[in-house]
Amino acid sequence: MTFAGRLDKLYAIMRDRGLDVIALIPGPNHRYLTDAEHYVLERPIVTFYRPDEKPIAVIPELEIPLFERHPAPAEIISYTDAEGYQGAFAAALDQLDTSGKTIGVEGLHMRFFEGEVIRQSAPDARVVDATAPLAELRMHKDASEVALLRRAIDISERALRAMFDEVQVGMSEIEAAAILEGHIKALGGDGLSFGTILHAGANTPLPHSGPLDYRIQHGDPLIVDFGATYEGYCADITRTVFVGEVTDEQRDFYAVVQKANEAGRQAARPGATCESVDIAARQVFIDAGYEHLIRHRTGHGLGMEAHEAPYIVIGNKRALEPGMVFTVEPGIYRMGEIGVRIEDNMLITEDGAESLTRFPREVMVI
Repeated sequence: MTFAGRLDKLYAIMRDRGLDVIALIPGPNHRYLTDAEHYVLERPIVTFYRPDEKPIAVIPELEIPLFERHPAPAEIISYTDAEGYQGAFAAALDQLDTSGKTIGVEGLHMRFFEGEVIRQSAPDARVVDATAPLAELRMHKDASEVALLRRAIDISERALRAMFDEVQVGMSEIEAAAILEGHIKALGGDGLSFGTILHAGANTPLPHSGPLDYRIQHGDPLIVDFGATYEGYCADITRTVFVGEVTDEQRDFYAVVQKANEAGRQAARPGATCESVDIAARQVFIDAGYEHLIRHRTGHGLGMEAHEAPYIVIGNKRALEPGMVFTVEPGIYRMGEIGVRIEDNMLITEDGAESLTRFPREVMVI
């Protein structure tokens, strides 16, 4: 889809949801519309979009050369450090004529001071959280986006295999993660989708914490949850392996998660609801008597953010549609002993679903 087409999609969403203006800060939505990456720093950058009109960007003067190169150019209102940003925002919102209108902002991303200067500069406007309507903007991936996701995933899987070849008993979790991240850079990844989660032994039931100084031991389970980024698109993969050997008890525990992962992937197809995928994976744990060991939903959308819509969770009755990409990552965790999670990245196609991740799911001893 062209950048003009992406803007048209945004404007259609705005009309449908009764939004007169959308205010975006640097981040995935802004990059999606402009193909430009800017940093969120102490100098605010906000671009205001309104249907069928040229966007207006309030930016620091030093950012002008970068904004002038955007494929979807905006009218620029700049400010210097000496002037401060308040006057530029007042001028922009006065030009937008927002009296009595509704301004949508990125509720999960916009900072307090950016929201406040918009409210102060548009006192007669209604400022609302547009997180839900904006989620529609990037939810369906086109062929070019899927190609970038495939590239990010390929880099990630090759880096993971290389890291597993180098992990040794006595190595710390921190050292192992550094090896993985080094391979990502060497293989052409731009960076990390999020901070690498890598744990061994009794730390594996910690689903969302960074590597520790624990040293890997023979017989440990080892869980790795990570992803490379490539040209703005994120991979998100988890595999759990065993170091040196695997016991029968560990193998049986792992097999339940493997079955849940397969059930979730098999449930993914056009027309199925997001919650039906979660329920399919969850039911495997329930049937095995492990419901009490479930600590999170089955998945989340994936694209320019590692976590985005659609969310694969009970209660989300949104139907899956071609172009949606999301994770299937069931896991169970016995605190102080073992945690196992297997995560794949799924693409809904016209007639089914494809796992973009291909890394083996069978029990692996490294």
